[in-house]
Amino acid sequence: MHLHRFHGGLHLPDETEASTAEPVLVMGVPSRLTVPLGQHIGDAAEPVVQVGDRVAKGQRIGQGKGYITAHVHAPSSGEVIDIDLYPVPHPSGLSAPCVVIRTDGRDQWGDSRMEPWLDWDTRDRRKLRQRIRDAGIVGLGGAAFPTAVKLNPRTGQRIHTLIVNGAECEPFISADDMLLRSAPEAVYEGIRIAAHLLEVERVVFAVEDNMPEAMRVLTEKLPDELRDLVQLVSVPAIYPTGGERQLIKVLTGLEVPSGGLPADLGVVCHNPGTFRAICDAVIQGRPLVSRIVTVTGPGVRHPRNVEALLGTPFADLIAATGGYAEGVDRLVMGGPMMGFAVHDDAIPIIKGTNCLLATRPEDIPAPGPLMPCIRCGECARVCPAQLLPQQLYWQARAKDFDATQEYGLFDCIECGCCAYICPSNIPLVQYYRYAKNEIWAREKERHKSDIARERYEVRQARLEREEREKAERLAKKKAAVKSKEGPGDDRQDAIQAALERSRARKAERAAEHGSAAKAQDDAPPEAPAETRAPEPPDQDRR
Repeated sequence: MHLHRFHGGLHLPDETEASTAEPVLVMGVPSRLTVPLGQHIGDAAEPVVQVGDRVAKGQRIGQGKGYITAHVHAPSSGEVIDIDLYPVPHPSGLSAPCVVIRTDGRDQWGDSRMEPWLDWDTRDRRKLRQRIRDAGIVGLGGAAFPTAVKLNPRTGQRIHTLIVNGAECEPFISADDMLLRSAPEAVYEGIRIAAHLLEVERVVFAVEDNMPEAMRVLTEKLPDELRDLVQLVSVPAIYPTGGERQLIKVLTGLEVPSGGLPADLGVVCHNPGTFRAICDAVIQGRPLVSRIVTVTGPGVRHPRNVEALLGTPFADLIAATGGYAEGVDRLVMGGPMMGFAVHDDAIPIIKGTNCLLATRPEDIPAPGPLMPCIRCGECARVCPAQLLPQQLYWQARAKDFDATQEYGLFDCIECGCCAYICPSNIPLVQYYRYAKNEIWAREKERHKSDIARERYEVRQARLEREEREKAERLAKKKAAVKSKEGPGDDRQDAIQAALERSRARKAERAAEHGSAAKAQDDAPPEAPAETRAPEPPDQDRR
């Protein structure tokens, strides 16, 4: 298969020998599980249990609302002892709603376990997708996007290629490598189910060239019925080849457009752990309640991969791998490039936890002093998204968030290549995350304002409609009453009106006569005859 090259990237050390030296360790049930209700992209689930309830393993304890969401299930049997805000693994360090379960140690499944579908290929595709949704499956590569949504393309959208992203390009992380070595059959079965749902023409299974043992096992275990569909491909271990857009570029030569999705190109990409979870849900009826986590770093005594129940405290995983080494000062969830530090190892693992990395000061030297940008352009040279990190930095620092969007802020995958190479030690990714969070917060406030305005407009329209309807009802009522009175009554009304007009005219004439009489009464009286002034003599007679 002809491979392509994405822009930028870095060659980083592997650092996985220690964690892959032993098989995956399956942990027991901890005494307490803290299960966050928001372990995925989209709206958090709402609790459907109460404090004091007994829950069985696999029982739904969080109901996802909406389309882009995921259900949450009890990882083990026990009693719900609290539903409240607890610290969760997140770069902000904030708390979030969690369901706390005191386990009973029996780890018993209840009646809520789904029926195994061994005949899944005869089932309706909509029911298959609903089974995956009911199991609470999300992408286990780190993004935690609800899987059922990605397996449900839009009407008229043709998906021709399914990509299995087995490229763990970040140092220290080997969870997918060990999964492919230990459970290739489950991964292949999940691939069959997903390929059936999407009706794809081909499946491209990408494995990095620094995972030879995984490639050997996958080649040996490839089922005969998949040999014409699945193509195993070894890709160069260049960071961040494991990025969805970068891997699509390497395998197909196509670039996902800005603001677009891989499905727009007819491609869907999933992590191997996601395919295993699909197999567990469909074939065995098991929801997503556990995952493999790489516990590693110089700060861990015996690095290895551990399969643990969701909600297990980080401290329990560290203890299962021999505990901390001397001088540990930092615990990171994720790898050294895209991970983030946590300040409390009581925080639980979630669906997106693929690695715990413990380090000492001498292992990762502190960055040098922060200096002004010298405009060297190294950040742009290594950016796999072909952005201008320097311009994004200036705009984010100036809080010109509109400009950051114009420069493609949301195409940034936060891989950290720019910050890694920066000679001025500028924490570029932190500025980008800050700008994204500010834009999201403003969009949320704008959305709330739009909803309030729409509600007001709807209320005003309703009141106006009710007034119109009331006026129409009164008019109809008057018309109905008038129609019942009949034509004779109309003539009587006309006669009565004529009589009233006649009376009015008579009253007006009487008023006029009364005014004239009063005027005469008010005139001064004539003098008596004897008091009248003598008339002047007649000149002619004189």
